[in-house]
Amino acid sequence: MGTVSRVLNGSPQVRDETRARVLTAIEELDYRPNPLARGLSLGRSHTLGVVVPFFTHPSAVARLQGVVAALDGSRYDLVLFNVASPAHRDEHFAALTRRDRADGLLVMSLPAPAHDLERLVTSRVPVVLVDAYGPGVPCVVTDDVSGGRLATEHLVALGHRRIGFIGDDPENPFGFVASAARQDGCEAVLAEHGLELDPELVRHGPHDREIAEQLATELLSLPEPPTAIFASSDVQALGALAAATAQGRSVPADLSVVGFDDIELSSYARLTTVRQPLFDSGFLGASLLLEALEGATPPPPVVHELPVELVERATTGPNVTTEQGSGRRG
Repeated sequence: MGTVSRVLNGSPQVRDETRARVLTAIEELDYRPNPLARGLSLGRSHTLGVVVPFFTHPSAVARLQGVVAALDGSRYDLVLFNVASPAHRDEHFAALTRRDRADGLLVMSLPAPAHDLERLVTSRVPVVLVDAYGPGVPCVVTDDVSGGRLATEHLVALGHRRIGFIGDDPENPFGFVASAARQDGCEAVLAEHGLELDPELVRHGPHDREIAEQLATELLSLPEPPTAIFASSDVQALGALAAATAQGRSVPADLSVVGFDDIELSSYARLTTVRQPLFDSGFLGASLLLEALEGATPPPPVVHELPVELVERATTGPNVTTEQGSGRRG
């Protein structure tokens, strides 16, 4: 079988006469090589690894759908490495420096520690980051600050001045920064209009719909509640809508709500949101990884920035509160 393997792999160490006999026998027997065994003999697994935190979150699912679409028709299978804790992250990065685990690696929505990223690059395992930045590797990202600006400009244009913000905990163990960047965009727009993001109207917590509902309830229970809420994700915006319903607030007459992501459920909830191209980012990231595997040299460390856009639906409307601003309809 060693000779057959060398013929299938195009080894120059096989004589032409022997090669011809082996190829004839293969054709007569209708022999098909086992791709896994062949890959292992070459130090390849014919798999692409995707390291992603909380892969059941709707935004992660949408990105993974793009990855699957890009791999359709290729010779590579997808292996998913879910990250539920920093310890999981470190274990995966330590193990994935070998190409018998994965031929290429897509790191999705997860800031990679510098030493882990350097070790992966040194091991010559092709790496592409999606929804994250890192030196020395290709990155597919969107501008979260610009997205925060779009959401806030929309609310200010509708006459809202008391704008609340619900986002992720900035002291999270993974180093996620998207929510903080979206808050930065919000604050920048308010400052340009001579306003500020009142600290009393800011709430942070874990990325969860029920927790966001609790945070929004706190905001709506203030003596002077916000007339609008910008949530750093659609999941959190849906929590804010649930809080408004529970308190008998009409949306958007009593409260406007803007989310971020444009997950599938957002269209059914008629949620105004900032759309980022989730599917397209996964598709592009996987496509860049496939190109890297077919090329003789590592892909250039280019940052590919995809556009964001505001999708206006039914959860935002003009501020109709009194000038005194009780937070309710005047």
